[in-house]
Amino acid sequence: MKRVLLAGATGYLGSHIAPELKKRGYTVRAVVRDAGRLERPGLAVDEALEAQVTRPETLKGCCEGVDAVISSIGITRQKDGLSYDDVDYQANLNLLREAQRGGIGRFIYVSVLNGEALRHLKICDAKERFVGQLGASGIDHCVIRPNGFFSDMADFFRMAEKGRVYLFGDGQYRSNPIHGADLAAVCVDALRSNDESIPVGGPETLTQREIAEAAFAALGREPKISYVPYWVRLAILKGLRIATPQRVYGPVEFFLTVMAMDMLAPEQGRRRLGDYFADLAAGRSG
Repeated sequence: MKRVLLAGATGYLGSHIAPELKKRGYTVRAVVRDAGRLERPGLAVDEALEAQVTRPETLKGCCEGVDAVISSIGITRQKDGLSYDDVDYQANLNLLREAQRGGIGRFIYVSVLNGEALRHLKICDAKERFVGQLGASGIDHCVIRPNGFFSDMADFFRMAEKGRVYLFGDGQYRSNPIHGADLAAVCVDALRSNDESIPVGGPETLTQREIAEAAFAALGREPKISYVPYWVRLAILKGLRIATPQRVYGPVEFFLTVMAMDMLAPEQGRRRLGDYFADLAAGRSG
């Protein structure tokens, strides 16, 4: 498998997958809404196909001449009038149908850890419905299940910048989020593996309190952490469900849910969250 179609190349994860593929000698065809966004440093690909993944007619023939597909298509915050169903489910299904027509050999899809158990959340339900379609497609495939990106942890950093981090309960829920570059390596490895599902996290397991302390340390400040009772979380969810549209409620619902549980996956990679926070403090990102 030397020719790969990459969908979501200009997103957080896709922007790490593209250079990882090129580094390993793959020929990369990127599906993007705006080819101009590929002009960022490190995002060079062999071919750019401008298409709207939510519009199947624009994808016609996109998988011809490629051996595999990697899709990191998904939305965290709903925008442009698009829902989780439109993007996380239907857009990926549009791509899958083209992959079937193109006779591709393997399809790599990035979902979320514990997605099956979190199907009461609309974002997870959309992802898992697509996973079901992928499993029934007859295409050799692998579902990558990360437990959270470093970019998600930037919420802790932003709270620390404002002077105080708020945690639910006693701050002892644990996770091991992963850097985009480390996760990209896992995605590319999966092209040549026999795995159908890969749960994956970063190389260090931290409590939420430790994550908050790392954010303050990167800023050179003393930690100021407040602990919020669990009933407040439930009250916030109930109020938002009633008072806000799904595009507002959906992301908050997901965030508040995973903040009240352990999110642990097998440790992979080498990049540390403290270094990521240090880069944010210095005005860099990655």
